Amino acid sequence: MIDHHARRRTLRRAALAGGAAALTAAVALAQPATAAAAAVSAAPAAETPIGLFGRSDPTYDGVLRQSIALLAQDAAGFEPGTPAVDWLLGQQCADGSFLSFRADPQEPCPDVTAADSNATALATQALAALGGHEEQVSAALDWLAGVQNADGGWSFNPGGPSDANSTAVVASAFSAAGQDPAEVRREGNSPFDALSALQLGCDAPEGERGAFAWQPDPESGELSANDAATVDAVLASAGSGLLVDPDATPAVAPTAEPCGVGDEGEDPEGTEETEQEEEPAGQETGEAAATDGASGEEPQAPQTPQLASGAAGAARLTAALDDNGQYLAAPATGTDPGEGEDRLPDFGNTAKAVIALAALGDDAALAGPLGWLSEHHTEWPDHTQSPAALGLLVLAAHAGGASPTDFGGSNLVDALNALGPAPGDGSAGDGDDSADDDSGGGLGAVLWVIALGLLAGIGIGVLLSVRRARARETDAAFGPAEGGEGGKAEETEEKPASATERKAEDDDAKPADEKDGKDGNDTA
Repeated sequence: MIDHHARRRTLRRAALAGGAAALTAAVALAQPATAAAAAVSAAPAAETPIGLFGRSDPTYDGVLRQSIALLAQDAAGFEPGTPAVDWLLGQQCADGSFLSFRADPQEPCPDVTAADSNATALATQALAALGGHEEQVSAALDWLAGVQNADGGWSFNPGGPSDANSTAVVASAFSAAGQDPAEVRREGNSPFDALSALQLGCDAPEGERGAFAWQPDPESGELSANDAATVDAVLASAGSGLLVDPDATPAVAPTAEPCGVGDEGEDPEGTEETEQEEEPAGQETGEAAATDGASGEEPQAPQTPQLASGAAGAARLTAALDDNGQYLAAPATGTDPGEGEDRLPDFGNTAKAVIALAALGDDAALAGPLGWLSEHHTEWPDHTQSPAALGLLVLAAHAGGASPTDFGGSNLVDALNALGPAPGDGSAGDGDDSADDDSGGGLGAVLWVIALGLLAGIGIGVLLSVRRARARETDAAFGPAEGGEGGKAEETEEKPASATERKAEDDDAKPADEKDGKDGNDTA
């Protein structure tokens, strides 16, 4: 029994620390489990590669943190700098995959088993969001489809058993690139088939129904609810990547389909109708699904199985957030996995929970954790030195409709930009905040140009006024100068005719025959 619990704790912590989690690996630097781990993982790199965000050792998270940083800059309205984009492009292998980090991009990538499905998926999301990299995105998606497992899922490295985090992040990459993950199949199975097999259904304890497990227990096959896995699976089920447009999300509130069974998954009536009871919670169809929605009053189109599954997972996340005070808790560090006092806030997964709930369109559920992050994000250890941590906060603020340039008093975008190459020219900044933010890009520069133009106009006006005044003084003393401003100013006044002008007037007054005779003589 002791070994069994130890194994379960190992599986849970592996999902959090990044052994198979897509994004938690990238934020592990800012959220260490122990002081020793923090000292090792946060050690600065001997020489930070040009174009890379962050200054810590990129061996295990270089591509992940770069991808999140670029997504966050794009979400905030900034055009990532060319060195940053080029660094990410240079990390891609010839077969389309990405490693966690390539120290020497000039060297060929190792065999396929060293490739990182999570890094490949996150890089795909970033390049798809930036646009103009269709060839690289297509190559990455082709590689991911080629290493898909027979159950429809993916592992962290090719060849291993599928896990929920890797499967979800890859599915999100296909969605971000405009492709339907449900159509990506191996032996007839899609990513959502693999995720469905990892979702706790109606036979699980009531408080865990709808959650996803990272992987089944290798011996017993038991599924253990895992918040990190659930967050990623809900986001994938919503058909979204990390970059969520808050103005383009559906109005679907997460709801779990009632199982109609006891707390421990036993039919209180003793009936034999167990087939539907064994399905994952939330896999409703027909009229029951058609009534789901933000209000639950007006009928809506029936949910797809994956959206219903995501809604059930979101309901589980919402309950966990409510229980903890609007944050997700990290795995316990004590000997008992259930020790509440040892469960510290998991800032990274809380931020991703906001993104996932936003992708489902549940504004009511995301308001609590978004507010908690706004108030408590400064307590995230070393987050100001982690591009992935800052990037996730920016993406959460963006998805929730908050300002990343004034998030609980923090300018997350400035902090992120300070860790990597400066954004490119033409960056507009995030919304109206750029008008008050020196780092906001184009609008600030325009205001400076307008101000300088006004000052220049005032200066020219003063100069012209002085020149006119002096000209009038000169005219009064010496008469107007030819071609001068004084002459122009008085040109409408009647002047005495000169001798030449008087002669011309006399000639005009002579009879026509006299003038003709004169002209005729002159001509002769």
